[in-house]
Amino acid sequence: MKSKLMTALLGLAVAALAGGAASAQTLQTVKERGMLRCGVNTGLPGFASQNDQGQWQGLDVDYCKAVAAAIFGDPSKVQYSPLSAVQRFPALQNNEIDMLARNTTWTMDRDTTLGLKFAGVNYYDGQGFMVKKELNVNSALELSGATVCVQSGTTTELNLADYFRTNKMDYNPVVIEAQSDVNSAYDSGRCDVLTTDASGLAASRLELSNPDDNVILPEIISKEPLGPAVRQGDDQWFNIVKWTHYALLDAEELGVTQANVDEMKSSENPEIRRLLGQDKDFGSAIGLPKDWAVNVIKAVGNYGEIFERNIGVNTPLKIQRGQNALWTKGGLQYGMPIR
Repeated sequence: MKSKLMTALLGLAVAALAGGAASAQTLQTVKERGMLRCGVNTGLPGFASQNDQGQWQGLDVDYCKAVAAAIFGDPSKVQYSPLSAVQRFPALQNNEIDMLARNTTWTMDRDTTLGLKFAGVNYYDGQGFMVKKELNVNSALELSGATVCVQSGTTTELNLADYFRTNKMDYNPVVIEAQSDVNSAYDSGRCDVLTTDASGLAASRLELSNPDDNVILPEIISKEPLGPAVRQGDDQWFNIVKWTHYALLDAEELGVTQANVDEMKSSENPEIRRLLGQDKDFGSAIGLPKDWAVNVIKAVGNYGEIFERNIGVNTPLKIQRGQNALWTKGGLQYGMPIR
């Protein structure tokens, strides 16, 4: 009996060592490559788009930069892969990218059948509808018989069918792969309605020929928790992306900003000291340097700074924090404690 027990324990130990070696694979590969490969939207203002100089910018782009900063201390070490909704999951599954930060909804099917792990919610959203003002439509419940433009390969397409079926309304879908082509079809009058996440509607309206001629209806018909995702099977890599997200939230809650992060190292607040690596080394547990969070905040600021810089009320999208405010201010954003 004792011999069998020792054999079983030895087997568990070997399995644990093997699992530990496997868990470090993505981080080691990224380090050896010297670059993080990040999948982003092909072009969604405020979340992922290129400016006139060809530089990528947006809330999701800043998450790619944050992870690169955590690993390399350099937010520029990112290779961006613009992906359509249909392309994004195969790209991650086939190891063409290291992480996906592409306004992607966390669902059970994606979390199980597709083999993904979502590292958190960086934007709480919900699906809505946009129509031309000239139609004099005030509610989505008035859209029976409408032609609706929708992007293929998305939860948007499924939610659309659910909503019209639930409300016993007919509709004619125009299903298109690229969001830019969806927007163009709507703008040209090929369909009466454009549907996507509310944040996406705000971004899409900016790209229409006459943005002010369009109105976003009040109904939000779904839950769309958007966030970065990685492949299953690499817990260390998952923890790096996840805790980078939490560090951004904790930094905002604690008042640590891109401008004052060095000054805050001398704080006597134990939470701030743990976040910034002044008390205990939390980075080594996930294969990162002690000051990994300092590098993240220096690179992109805290979550609130990322939000306001890319999609906040002083940007063209003019999005209020709403559900994406910190939990201390009535929102849903809640950073797990570093301790």
